[in-house]
Amino acid sequence: MLPQTNNLLSEEITPLSSQGHQAARRGAWRIAADLPSSFRYAAQGLAYGIVSQRNFRIHVVIGAVVFGLGLWLQLNLNDLAVLVLTVAAVLVLELLNTSIEAVVDLAIGRRFHPLARIAKDTAAAAVMVAAISSLLIALLLLLPPLLIRLGL
Repeated sequence: MLPQTNNLLSEEITPLSSQGHQAARRGAWRIAADLPSSFRYAAQGLAYGIVSQRNFRIHVVIGAVVFGLGLWLQLNLNDLAVLVLTVAAVLVLELLNTSIEAVVDLAIGRRFHPLARIAKDTAAAAVMVAAISSLLIALLLLLPPLLIRLGL
């Protein structure tokens, strides 16, 4: 099972006493010894993003809708590839934003620090820039064939 976000934010860097927390953190500090372990850790990170990050889920749904629309409009492979890359860029940046927020929270705890705010705000801004760019690219690629398909 994935650890709860609230529990992660309130944890201190001390040995954990509860069995549930130990199971959730098992292997968190180890380097993957083999390729399957690397993929398992990556899958756990992706699952954490899906379960805990509302914006990540929103981007996944919007990306699936955009890709489905591209298929329905029979876009050429190059245009579909551009759509996939732009959606993937947004998802990657959303995961990096989550990572940066977690590391900043780990480093400073519940205290306020202006550099922590800058780190979090600029990471969120990177996602926003990518999302706006992705929207513009989707409009440029999807709007002309959509208007033709609708007879407008």
